[in-house]
Amino acid sequence: MKKFLKDNATLLALIALGLILTFLSPAFFTPRNLTNLARQVTIIGIISVGMTMVILLAGIDLSVGSIVGLAAIVVTLLMQAGLSAWLAILLTILLCGVLIGLWNGFWIAHYDIPPFIITLGMMTIARGLALTLSNGSSVPVTSKVFSIIGGGYIPKGISGIILAIGLITILYSIYKNVKQQKEYGMEVKKSEVITKAVLAILGILFAFAVFFSYRGIPVPVAIFAVIVLAGVYTLRNTKFGRRLYAIGGNEEAARLSGLNVYKTKLMVYTIMTTLATISGIILASRLNGASPNLGKMFELDAIASVVIGGTSLTGGYGTITGSIIGAFIIGVLNNGMSLLGINTFYQLIVKGLIIIVAVWFDVMNKRKKA
Repeated sequence: MKKFLKDNATLLALIALGLILTFLSPAFFTPRNLTNLARQVTIIGIISVGMTMVILLAGIDLSVGSIVGLAAIVVTLLMQAGLSAWLAILLTILLCGVLIGLWNGFWIAHYDIPPFIITLGMMTIARGLALTLSNGSSVPVTSKVFSIIGGGYIPKGISGIILAIGLITILYSIYKNVKQQKEYGMEVKKSEVITKAVLAILGILFAFAVFFSYRGIPVPVAIFAVIVLAGVYTLRNTKFGRRLYAIGGNEEAARLSGLNVYKTKLMVYTIMTTLATISGIILASRLNGASPNLGKMFELDAIASVVIGGTSLTGGYGTITGSIIGAFIIGVLNNGMSLLGINTFYQLIVKGLIIIVAVWFDVMNKRKKA
């Protein structure tokens, strides 16, 4: 029981927070609000997937919020120039995601410049570019196809199929993980396997109940789910994922073992900015336009989500699943405090305190292990 509480502390905290807010505000636990909450979390959640990988390398990326704003401006301006929605999205991902990621990764990996400095500089550059390209004003967009990405819903019948596929995928992943542990002669604890399977089933059933009571799965939530599953699979089942943990745990030892540290860092920072770009595109779609000030403080929310989820800021330890739960905690806090009429200024104070407490727990755990 003690181990269960320790392993699922973040999830239990999320459930407790949800119950408290349901008691304080009956409007919180309604299908409409929970669906909107899921839609809101997708933006920070997608960024958190990339931020988890960055922090696993003992890095940081402060530019993601500004890249969200820049991507939103670029994609809307490209559509205003006459490009189709899909071509505008592709070009935006290449320009704001891949190129900026390669730029950040090059300086960090090749010259070993602290990620804090490089991404802080890019944060300013990207925000300046967004303001320059838009002349400091909002850019509207009228494409119906584009608006579906951030504001559309998947029909309930197809939503049911997607949730069923999602459950099968998760259960198969658990089974495959158990099989691998047995092949390597590792101990398989049945209680942990059963707990994971039960939580997965309950999670899917809860999602089914919420989305089917409203309008189906929001399109951005489906995109978010695909990115999360891809990220979890990458970290758990690929050589690239294992390299991240090895380099984050001890970079010099990983380099001496023959791992390509330069290539890995380059890829991680490119993935990070690409995911931030996708978040910016989804946000612009949801708002039917873009403002150069979009994305401010998103880096704070993403870092908070990752730290709350149990990823160590010193690298080498953490999971995307934990970060997503952390993102939902941040989202629930934002949503709940808004429903309760709490000023946004206080919301920033609360999030700051949460980050401090989460880092303190991380430091204390490391001292106990030492």
